[in-house]
Amino acid sequence: MTNLRPAGRTRAQSRLARVAAAVSASVIALVLATGAAPTDQRLRAPTADSLAGNYLAALAAGKAADLDEAARFFSEALADDPEDPFLLERTLVLTLASGDFQDAAGYAARLQQIDRGNPVAAMVIGIDSLKRKKFAVAVENFKRSSTGPLVGLTSEILAAWAEVGGGDVKKALARLDKLDGEQWYAFFRSYHAGLISEVAGDEKEAVRRFRVATAIDGGAIGVQEALIRALARSGDKDGARKALDDALKGAPGHPLLTALAAEMDGGRKPRAQVGGVQEGASEILFGLGSAIGRDDGGELSLVYLQLALALDPNDDIARITLAEQFERSKRYEQAIEILSKISPKSPLKRNAEIMIGFDYNALDKVKEARAHLSKLVEADPSDLDAVTALGNVLRVRKMFAEASEIYSKGIATIETVGPEHWQLFYNRGITYERTKQWPKAEADFKKALELQPDQPMVLNYLGYSWVDLGMNYDEALAMIKKAVELEPTDGYIVDSLGWVYFKLGRYDDAVRELERAVDLKPEDPVVNDHLGDAYWKVGRKLEARFQWSHAKAFKPEPEDLEKIVKKLQDGLPDPEMPTAADAGKPAQPAVDAGKPATAQP
Repeated sequence: MTNLRPAGRTRAQSRLARVAAAVSASVIALVLATGAAPTDQRLRAPTADSLAGNYLAALAAGKAADLDEAARFFSEALADDPEDPFLLERTLVLTLASGDFQDAAGYAARLQQIDRGNPVAAMVIGIDSLKRKKFAVAVENFKRSSTGPLVGLTSEILAAWAEVGGGDVKKALARLDKLDGEQWYAFFRSYHAGLISEVAGDEKEAVRRFRVATAIDGGAIGVQEALIRALARSGDKDGARKALDDALKGAPGHPLLTALAAEMDGGRKPRAQVGGVQEGASEILFGLGSAIGRDDGGELSLVYLQLALALDPNDDIARITLAEQFERSKRYEQAIEILSKISPKSPLKRNAEIMIGFDYNALDKVKEARAHLSKLVEADPSDLDAVTALGNVLRVRKMFAEASEIYSKGIATIETVGPEHWQLFYNRGITYERTKQWPKAEADFKKALELQPDQPMVLNYLGYSWVDLGMNYDEALAMIKKAVELEPTDGYIVDSLGWVYFKLGRYDDAVRELERAVDLKPEDPVVNDHLGDAYWKVGRKLEARFQWSHAKAFKPEPEDLEKIVKKLQDGLPDPEMPTAADAGKPAQPAVDAGKPATAQP
């Protein structure tokens, strides 16, 4: 959020420029330690004894995405210069990003006393006033914060909601109707006009406005849900059902749409999309924060999402989106803390629990991940998202036998196998292949291809495995070529094609494809190892040793490391081709078990 407005050089910045060169070695060590320590092992670093030291420590903590520590160090720096606008603004923004709205509001009040025109302070004071139902004060502050396209849109829509709170719906809609600016304004203008109309009890006008918004962006789940609810509330049950069916075709199984379907099937009149002014105002902050986050907006996205939750603490989709932002910056403990706050009654609770399991795994807390996800599977073995999550965690951790049992438990609950189930069979096939149960593995891979005939991962794995076993060469090569056509930038699949050529003795073709694979996956040990073998076979032995050295440096599996060291010493046997055991396994992504789509609403 620091880019809300360009800031000139302040007294604190000038002072820091003068004294930074004189910072002691102990402070530098403190800064580096603050930035490098893992989340779950980091001790709370002591503050430095100078403005410069705390400032540098704050920068390091911010770079490491440790917002709590960054905010703390900035507040300590602020104690040395309590009226500096730059330090106040940075402390305010970081306090917001870490989720402490109450303290942030205090910093905003101090900042506004020093710099009355500061848009960050005005925005926060406006939101605080809206929460306190001081709607006229909120409108005035939103006017002051309106700078630039993004914040201008935010401020105008928040001001409209404040006018609704003050009882002037007509004025609020007029404000939105004259809102002009970037092309993407139109969607938010129409969507919030619909929400305001619905809060005011005008369902037909809400439907009209939501239809305009869906025409601009029909894929937005929130506006689809709003339209369906407004249609049902206006008495158009057939229209609502059709809109719901269309939405579910585009996002099958989406928990919010599924919950809405249950609400409608129960014969109850659906609730409105938002219940009042604070929820409505929260929507613009969530909508923009989510959009910014998809473009890796970092701090700004976090600020918007935290402000959304300050206005509507029950907005679970905002909470999940915020947790995803923390996951992106590898702050998994913070993500778990946020996800744990989602209500057990929320339709998003199951998704949150699956995310928590993956976050434990990302922290290398495998025991906790397994226990957490096992509870979900035990409670409902037909919950295939939970089954897939647990099976994938076990598989990536090389607990192949246990993973195959979990996949089998889920598959056994499927009444009618459909195309959407291909990945369960593919994943179980991998576990069978890794536990040397090839007939079962082959059957699962073929079943996956029956369900999804052009699935490149399955084409690649089955084709490679056949070649590795010395069978079905022609069919295998055709499969892998097809996989490369479908995913030409997937370095692992390109590696498979090159390695198949190697196994067939077509070394020049192998070099060509493996060089391309290394370009796509330059730090993968298996891909580099394969290219080294191919170079050796075409007589480029110096380059072969160079690639094997790369493979060794990129932390290969222990069994592969031993083979690489031997090749660096002795080269490959010549002229015989290496056996399947010498060649190693096909390259696979280190974590090919991503979250199920429905775990990312």
